[in-house]
Amino acid sequence: MERLQKVMAHAGVASRRKSEEIISEGRVKVNGKIIKEMGFKVDPKHDKILVDGEPIQEEKKIYIKLNKPTGYITTVNDPHKRKKVTDLINGIDKRIYPIGRLDMDSSGLLLMTNDGDLTHKVTHPSYQLDKEYIVVVNGSLTKQEKNNFKKGIYLKEGKTAESKLEKVNQDSKNSTYRVTIHQGINRQIRRMFKKLGYEVVSLKRIRIGNISLGNLQPGEYKLLSREKIQNMLG
Repeated sequence: MERLQKVMAHAGVASRRKSEEIISEGRVKVNGKIIKEMGFKVDPKHDKILVDGEPIQEEKKIYIKLNKPTGYITTVNDPHKRKKVTDLINGIDKRIYPIGRLDMDSSGLLLMTNDGDLTHKVTHPSYQLDKEYIVVVNGSLTKQEKNNFKKGIYLKEGKTAESKLEKVNQDSKNSTYRVTIHQGINRQIRRMFKKLGYEVVSLKRIRIGNISLGNLQPGEYKLLSREKIQNMLG
């Protein structure tokens, strides 16, 4: 059983908040009865739900992997009129949204969907889904700093969980590391390096769970199958 407004949102009727307004206006019937109660629960597979007299249908789920370029924000609406990742998606008539975030200065793999259950599984800490990044920083960490990074860095939210850190390249100014974390603290990797005295020059996400960025170029995206997404948590 699920809340009526959640079922409506998943069916693409409107956002969850807008669906609540539609319910409060008496425009929704469940099994022939007008429902105005916000906490009302329904069985989407068996209950007959009508909105303005029309039956709702389960919205087709869309799954997209995008190579987010720098300079784009991971939000659906922005009052400041900045470039949004949704601006890069064409030919999709469903209301989709990013799963999690990549800040404006970061690039790489971003998943987008209209599947709320998937969003929960990717973002909720209990699933501990690996997220892998290629990170360039100014300078080179000492052996002790590497160990501290892997064991956890104290941020204002608390100590970060154990992570993986591997150096993959170095030049006269910068070092490149492969970093794997499973938390979703805001700007976590940048803040972890900064706490050790290093600035991140570039940050690119290359994997979430079993889904990798592959050879997608910046701004390119690819539709994924439901099976591919289900295997992501493997």
